[in-house]
Amino acid sequence: MPVTNDDNKMRVAAVIVAAGRGERAGQSVEGPKQYRRIGGEAVLLHTVRTFLGCPMIDQIVVVIHKEDDALFSQALGDVAGKVIAVTGGPTRQESTRLGLLALNSASIDHVLIHDGVRPFIEADLLERVIFNLTPHIGVLPVLAVSDTLKAAGHDAMVSATVPRAGLYAAQTPQAFPYQPILDAHNAAFAAGRSDFTDDSAIAEWHGLPVRIVEGSADNTKLTWAKDIEMADDRLLQKQFSFPDVRTGNGYDVHAFEPGNGVWLAGVFIHHDKKLSGHSDADVALHALTDALLATRGAGDIGTHFPPSDPQWKGAASHIFVEHAVKIVKEAGGRIANADITLICEAPKVGPHREAMTAALAKMLGITADRISIKATTNEKLGFIGREEGIAAIATASVIYPGGLPE
Repeated sequence: MPVTNDDNKMRVAAVIVAAGRGERAGQSVEGPKQYRRIGGEAVLLHTVRTFLGCPMIDQIVVVIHKEDDALFSQALGDVAGKVIAVTGGPTRQESTRLGLLALNSASIDHVLIHDGVRPFIEADLLERVIFNLTPHIGVLPVLAVSDTLKAAGHDAMVSATVPRAGLYAAQTPQAFPYQPILDAHNAAFAAGRSDFTDDSAIAEWHGLPVRIVEGSADNTKLTWAKDIEMADDRLLQKQFSFPDVRTGNGYDVHAFEPGNGVWLAGVFIHHDKKLSGHSDADVALHALTDALLATRGAGDIGTHFPPSDPQWKGAASHIFVEHAVKIVKEAGGRIANADITLICEAPKVGPHREAMTAALAKMLGITADRISIKATTNEKLGFIGREEGIAAIATASVIYPGGLPE
């Protein structure tokens, strides 16, 4: 491995090439194949995330097409800020060279070059490639050819059977000492050579030795539309085995003060008191907002709507719920159900349950059978039993794209 000790750790970078148009995969409204969604996320995001998770990689460059800035930002979201995006060239070879040049001032010792459309790259393969690097030799992950190979002429007639002993199918990431592979790319560029099929071929042409290591059968390249469909099916099957179901809880309480009615679960109920609060004090919707935010680890209602902010004085609490729903949906979440328990001696909730359910169904975008509103008293105990206020407990279940962490 390119490490001598903790004080002299060799710096390793990665160049992920994702500037192609992917014509062989066909057209899609999602854009080129690196931006197609598999398992609910862009192919490129799956790829980049694995590299980000490798502690031995210090810096990551992603090479993208000049017209793909918006696609790239949308596909990677917050992850985009953790990598360096570089505009590519007219060929993969030139895009790789430009990606390497972007690291020229970063004091990099070794670099991994990977296809952005190999989303199933795993940590153990990354580590195997890095551990086999030396200052003067590149590393190429391969799979031994298992099929019988045939040669044929222009007439489509078989002319020979090719012995497969010693033949291998090349994969990425292909890794090299940084300066030698940059020199090789620059030499090919200066010579007008743009016909190399991978970076190992350029290294061989320039006299840089390359050692093979075992690749991975899972590390497939997505080339055709069928490849993308199969990748999506593979991830969906994994997700269905361990779906990302999250449950959030919320609790809120408000005291009574003189008034003529209360807002509960989006419905106004006439009463001889009202609930005290900076907004309309709808205790049920406040608890539900917290429950929804909890499924995203997104803080609580006070984080998003501080009571010290005068713009929320007297605000209708459905605004808070709808904001939490937006956060859930932007993350691809689907609300499975909402359950609210109101704890009060008065007013009676039963006569208003149907109207409350309808109001919640509209806010949440789910059907009434996925909403439960219950009420109970506090058996005359405590401040609730003395009719000094109302409390609410809410639980929300949301299913998100992806699966549980392994």
